[in-house]
Amino acid sequence: MTVQEMKEKKKEIGYTYSQIAELSGVPLGTVQKIFNGSTSSPRYDTLRALEKVFQLSFDEPKKPTDMIREASAPYFVKKQGDYTLEDYYAIPDDIRVELIDGVIYDMSAPTSVHQLLTGFLFTQFMNHVMKEKGSCLPIVSPIDVQLDCDDRTMLQPDVVIVCDRKKVVHRCVYGAPDFVLEILSPSSRKKDSIIKLNKYMNAGVREYWVVDPEKRLVLVYDFEHNNFPIIYGFDSQIPVRIWEEKLVLDFREASDHIQFLYEDR
Repeated sequence: MTVQEMKEKKKEIGYTYSQIAELSGVPLGTVQKIFNGSTSSPRYDTLRALEKVFQLSFDEPKKPTDMIREASAPYFVKKQGDYTLEDYYAIPDDIRVELIDGVIYDMSAPTSVHQLLTGFLFTQFMNHVMKEKGSCLPIVSPIDVQLDCDDRTMLQPDVVIVCDRKKVVHRCVYGAPDFVLEILSPSSRKKDSIIKLNKYMNAGVREYWVVDPEKRLVLVYDFEHNNFPIIYGFDSQIPVRIWEEKLVLDFREASDHIQFLYEDR
């Protein structure tokens, strides 16, 4: 089976790159390079491993979940939990993923609501820094954050604020930002609300905002003082605690910024 035939079968069945990697035993970065054309001459054993995944579907179409139960990796490759920054950097730049404790997570394309809120909130933070001539650096995604300064985690938060400029190096933010903001989407809800919440808290992030556009809520974690969130509605005045509440965001303005997207619902 040629690579082109496998691409067509991938589209027909609806496999993600992660599913193909899981079923074939081929590293995720290698799968992505083959299917996006970055690798023009894949190794024979790699093609055979990929071919076996799609050959099953010629005999009897199955759902991806069925194949995950039945398939076994024919080659010795890394499993989720064993990936490192070397694997992360092998993934093409146009494919967004996060590496968390050796596990690679795909990142779906952001929605209009997500992008509008991200841009609006980042602008408020930047305007405050410029007005106050502050030293903190608001940074908007995509930006790599090597949170734990190891080779097993690399995150891409929606917005970060870094007050220690030594942590901002050419390739990434090296270490924990002072402030992190994540905007929830259906595909990221569990990761942002549980997995990354604990990572940020344990790494030394001082303040973490979780913005939920669907429920119109903002959860603010002030890790310097407690581990429990303060819950705000989109009609609230929300202070930024790392700046000693010198900046208070009127979230009604943020809500008005995206309201037109909900008017026809």
